[in-house]
Amino acid sequence: MDFLDLWLLGVALAMDCFTVSIVCGLILKRTVWGTTLKIAFLFGFFQALMPLIGWFCTSHFKDHIQAFDHWVAFGLLAFLGGKMIWGSFHEEEVEPFNPANTKKQLELSVATSIDALAIGISFACTGYDNLQSLTWPLLIIGICSFAFSIAGNLLGVKFGEAVCKRLKPELIGGLVLLFIGVKVLISHLLEEGYINL
Repeated sequence: MDFLDLWLLGVALAMDCFTVSIVCGLILKRTVWGTTLKIAFLFGFFQALMPLIGWFCTSHFKDHIQAFDHWVAFGLLAFLGGKMIWGSFHEEEVEPFNPANTKKQLELSVATSIDALAIGISFACTGYDNLQSLTWPLLIIGICSFAFSIAGNLLGVKFGEAVCKRLKPELIGGLVLLFIGVKVLISHLLEEGYINL
C-alpha cells in the first residue's frame, strides 16, 4: 500500500469511531476535554492495536480469527446497543449509559475496533513482514481514529441539545451500535460467500 492508501484506510477505519463519538457527545451535551481526549485516545489506541494483533497472530491463528471475529464484533456491539436501547425506555431500572465511564469507553473501543483484526491479517498477506514495516500503517490508523473521535465528540456536543429535545440520545446510540454491528456481520458474510446479492 502506498502512503495515500494508508491514509484512506485510516479514515475508513475511523468512521465507526467518529459515529460512536458523535453519540457520546450527544449524551454528554457539553465538552469535557479530559473525557473527549480519553475517548479519542482509547479509540485510536485500539484501532491501531487490533491490526497489530491480527498481523501477529496470522501465522498461527489466521483461519480461526477470520472464522469468528465478525461474530464477536457483532455480539459486543449488539449487546451494548441493546443495553442502551433498553435503558432509553427504562431509565429508572437501568443505570444510564455514561460515556465518561472508563469501563464503557473500553467496551466501545474494543467493540468498534475488532473488525480491524482483519486489516492486520491483510497486512501480513501483503508484504508487511516485520514490526518496523507496520510503524507507519499503525500510526496513521491510530491518528485518524483519534482525530475523527475528537471531531465526532465535538459535533455531538454542538448538536446535542437540539437533538435531545426531540430524541433520546441513548436510543440513537443503541441503534447506531446495532447498525454498525449488523454492517460488520453482513460485510464479512458477503466476503465469505454466505450471502449472495
